[in-house]
Amino acid sequence: MKKLLLPFIIFVACDQQSSSEKLPFLGNTIYEENDTIYHTVQDFQLVDQDSSIVTNETFANQIYVADFFFTSCPTICPTMKAQMLRVYEKFETNDQVAILSHTIDPNYDTVALLRDYAERLGVRSDKWKFVTGDQDYIYDLAEKSYISLADEDGNAPGGFVHSGAFLLVDKDRRIRGFYDGTVPEQVDVLMNDIEKLLKEYEEPN
Repeated sequence: MKKLLLPFIIFVACDQQSSSEKLPFLGNTIYEENDTIYHTVQDFQLVDQDSSIVTNETFANQIYVADFFFTSCPTICPTMKAQMLRVYEKFETNDQVAILSHTIDPNYDTVALLRDYAERLGVRSDKWKFVTGDQDYIYDLAEKSYISLADEDGNAPGGFVHSGAFLLVDKDRRIRGFYDGTVPEQVDVLMNDIEKLLKEYEEPN
């Protein structure tokens, strides 16, 4: 028997957890007789600001925070990046935590432009990767893996629509949190949940 869990419902429940409880698993979860199959991020291959190939293996043994943006975004992206900088600065020295930002405008956001963008933010490429690739591929990744939104829309400011979500992905490629990256209080929850998730991996199985 299959049971589908709606990510936004789980997201609301996430705020109501006690500090001792483990983080939920977001996305479609399949319950079978003797097993539970959690939604996971699919295999992917993208290119970062250093022209290096980025895959799931890039984040082996790491927790990471994913989001979707574009450098010419005139609306929420500057706020999102200011908030993601808070996450970067808090966990900069922790090798178990990384950040993955996907451009949704790869035709404009070239590797060179992403490198310049990262340099202006003052962040290290080994810690915070800005990635590009085929546009449809990135949109599919947003929808199917990250339960997020990314699309072209000529009526939207900048020509694109996308979610302002920050998504917390664990070391097993499962999504464990969904946060509004434009709201400082939600980013506070994210940083607290990162600490909580790190402790989960410290606990004996």
